[in-house]
Amino acid sequence: MLHAHMSYGRGGVDVNGVPQPFQPNPNVPLLTDGQMVDDIPPEQHALVPSFIGGGGKRIHPLPYADPNLPVQPRSMDPSKDLAAYGYGSVAWKERMESWKQKQERLHQMRNDGGGKDWDGDGDDGDLPLIFSPVELLYHFGWTKMDEARQPLSRKVPIPSSQINPYRMVIIIRLVVLGFFFHYRVMHPVPDAFALWLISVICEIWFAMSWILDQFPKWFPIERETYLDRLTLRFDKEGQTSQLAPIDFFVSTVDPLKEPPLVTANTVLSILAVDYPVDKVSCYVSDDGAAMLTFEALSETSEFAKKWVPFCKKYSIEPRAPEWYFQQKIDYLKDKVAPYFVRERRAMKREYEEFKVRINALVAKAQKVPEEGWTMQDGTPWPGNNVRDHPGMIQVFLGQSGGHDIEGNELPRLVYVSREKRPGYNHHKKAGAMNALVRVSAVLTNAPYMLNLDCDHYINNSKAIKEAMCFMMDPLVGKKVCYVQFPQRFDGIDRHDRYANRNVVFFDINMKGLDGIQGPIYVGTGCVFRRQALYGYDAPKTKKPPSRTCNCWPKWCICCCCFGDRKSKKKTTKPKTEKKKRSFFKRAENQSPAYALGEIEEGAPGAENEKAGIVNQQKLEKKFGQSSVFVASTLLENGGTLKSASPASLLKEAIHVISCGYEDKTDWGKEIGWIYGSVTEDILTGFKMHCHGWRSIYCIPKLPAFKGSAPLNLSDRLHQVLRWALGSVEIFFSNHCPLWYGYGGGLKCLERFSYINSIVYPFTSIPLLAYCTLPAICLLTGKFITPELTNVASLWFMSLFICIFATGILEMRWSGVGIDDWWRNEQFWVIGGVSSHLFALFQGLLKVIAGIDTSFTVTSKGGDDEEFSELYTFKWTTLLIPPTTLLLLNFIGVVAGVSNAINNGYESWGPLFGKLFFAFWVIVHLYPFLKGLVGRQNRTPTIVIVWSILLASIFSLLWVRIDPFLAKNDGPLLEECGLDCN
Repeated sequence: MLHAHMSYGRGGVDVNGVPQPFQPNPNVPLLTDGQMVDDIPPEQHALVPSFIGGGGKRIHPLPYADPNLPVQPRSMDPSKDLAAYGYGSVAWKERMESWKQKQERLHQMRNDGGGKDWDGDGDDGDLPLIFSPVELLYHFGWTKMDEARQPLSRKVPIPSSQINPYRMVIIIRLVVLGFFFHYRVMHPVPDAFALWLISVICEIWFAMSWILDQFPKWFPIERETYLDRLTLRFDKEGQTSQLAPIDFFVSTVDPLKEPPLVTANTVLSILAVDYPVDKVSCYVSDDGAAMLTFEALSETSEFAKKWVPFCKKYSIEPRAPEWYFQQKIDYLKDKVAPYFVRERRAMKREYEEFKVRINALVAKAQKVPEEGWTMQDGTPWPGNNVRDHPGMIQVFLGQSGGHDIEGNELPRLVYVSREKRPGYNHHKKAGAMNALVRVSAVLTNAPYMLNLDCDHYINNSKAIKEAMCFMMDPLVGKKVCYVQFPQRFDGIDRHDRYANRNVVFFDINMKGLDGIQGPIYVGTGCVFRRQALYGYDAPKTKKPPSRTCNCWPKWCICCCCFGDRKSKKKTTKPKTEKKKRSFFKRAENQSPAYALGEIEEGAPGAENEKAGIVNQQKLEKKFGQSSVFVASTLLENGGTLKSASPASLLKEAIHVISCGYEDKTDWGKEIGWIYGSVTEDILTGFKMHCHGWRSIYCIPKLPAFKGSAPLNLSDRLHQVLRWALGSVEIFFSNHCPLWYGYGGGLKCLERFSYINSIVYPFTSIPLLAYCTLPAICLLTGKFITPELTNVASLWFMSLFICIFATGILEMRWSGVGIDDWWRNEQFWVIGGVSSHLFALFQGLLKVIAGIDTSFTVTSKGGDDEEFSELYTFKWTTLLIPPTTLLLLNFIGVVAGVSNAINNGYESWGPLFGKLFFAFWVIVHLYPFLKGLVGRQNRTPTIVIVWSILLASIFSLLWVRIDPFLAKNDGPLLEECGLDCN
């Protein structure tokens, strides 16, 4: 109801239901255009509505007349009035149409003799159908301008009904663990002391690992983004887009292992992204200098001229053609254009021809000529020698005629292959990414960057706008170093046997980290702030100015001021020293003139010129000997040198990717992707968080990116081996979270998370021992605990209940299914006793002895059917420890049951605890057993031979040698039963 409300004016309807024109309140001061609220007498400040202005801001008059003049009632033409007052947005028009439809329905209901009022809870049928503009503003509560000022995103905390029980169970579990370990330590098993001691050590380690993993999930949150507000603020229709430019990085190495067609789909999805084309640049790093990748990229740039306009014309999703045409959905849904079917069929034929050309290039590349590859002009391909070749850059699309078939501009596409020379450490992927950072800074210098693996395409064309809702938010964006998206995968079977989706990590752990300081960087699908990669500290939050109160005596104010002056005098010198030390941490709003050696007329004098030269030398020592690149690092909002020609920029770009450019600089130490581990992603994100930055975790409803994951067991284990090896390398490096970064901006719980990410491979040793204990207990007849009392049984039962309750409540607030949670638990054991164990020993050999060991996989072809790769068996040494554990526990179960049968009824009671222990191991290793068996129970010969060998060895040890039971060296003495006394 719009009866006289607020103190600003009167209007609406009177008591008889007669519409009345809007009249201003004579007690409220009138504000003229450009008048300051501070100009109004203080006693009238409270009468000014807060949504009009305040706090010293300039305001514009609302559409009402002077109170001394008569107000003439009039009807309103919404299209004219709203346009005149600046409310002609699409959102406003939709609200107006909705309002008019509601009014027509109410009017119809009134004519029919019934109906409800505006709010739907009354019986007033005399509502007016026409209101003045100000009345409409009062009712709807916001305008186009107000909506544009709203935050671009918001946190969505987990409901207290879900998170509070979860936290309570965690605390209860801690208490139960304390009583449990008190019992375990105070009640040893004398006849199996070694088994008891090993089990207690393992359990203590598991408890510590659980604490490191659990407490970073104490404050989980979710986030929402508002793309409509981003559009209202930065990308209004009919105006030049104010969205920030972004550079895309795609990395590839070997086109035979990373098919060019997969890379082409990733590039095509980038070029067709829903973002202003003049703001997008795509850089493809070919670290293998393969002519096949170069030729495939050339074909991709030509096909993009047809594919990109098709995507944008019909707003198709996803915009990777391979996955778009493979969708098993009704492609006519929401596509009402009659000619869409014809154009889609034509585009599909074009894509099939494109695939034929790419596959022809791949087939041709299988046989390398003896003299090497040659280009079209007859000159040898510079990258014929992969380990010794110059740097190469080719701009396929961009300034030189990059237009589609409809004449529209296309995003820039640049091929980059950095220089390789013998004797230089090129640092693999991290070095390639740093080369792309420097090339992009010289050519485009966008303030934001997004890196993707070559097999991860953009599944949601608005994903970049989702990230900009955080990066460009004036409230939270300044302190955000990167926005991480979860990894989602295609082509995984429904059961996800080997936990390839990593749902528990991406939907539970990462949400928990987002509530602390932000998620860790996972290597792909991440939007970076360029300044954060340059090693600058996060901007400090400015404290509000101190205020004095008139109620204090003057002598108190004088004392306080005197104390402040005294402290300022004492801290003057340290502050200047701190500025000198932190000059290179944050260089904002500095002119690049000195870095370029260009001093404009009217510039500062000789002293400032000398200081600029010194600063340039220090910057070049940090960033490298490139004046153009050093100048770009000082531009916080990005941008390139307008005075430089494209040819000179390309020449400078070749210079910054030379193999010796990073020598004696901070690249890989403090700047860019950090060196020292094969998992450079963890190190890079860790360094940023230590500088005080925070990261954001963004989960759009439509997955932002999708990629491919290994399906068969061997490839999955090797992937986990690489991750674990990187964690071990970080543990033994200078950047270990256990001792690095104290006194910086890293929060305590965030440190817990990073510590957990580097110590988890060490869990493989206690896990391997704990999985071996059931078999030993069954073979020897011993157990790790004494006979349980009622109190001890209570603590054991309480601990198991707390473990299950924690998992159930965790699944409840995260939305993860029980099948995904269980697969994650199973693969934690499988990977722990295989990949993590090998990574630990390989890392120790590399750090201590300098031996770099690698495990190779022999490939075996699979069928062409869907998920055929799932059943492909590839033998690798990583399969030995889990196979051994399975056989040990199977033999132990057989031995325990046989022993119980032979010894009678009394031996069955103690057997149940041991059998439960053994079945716990077997159930967790079941996916591994299923992977060994293969398809249709066709077990590979190597597995059969290995199983027979191990079974024979352990059967011999148990039956003949029996080393697990105590032996008596002397004669066997028996009690005679006579009382000798």
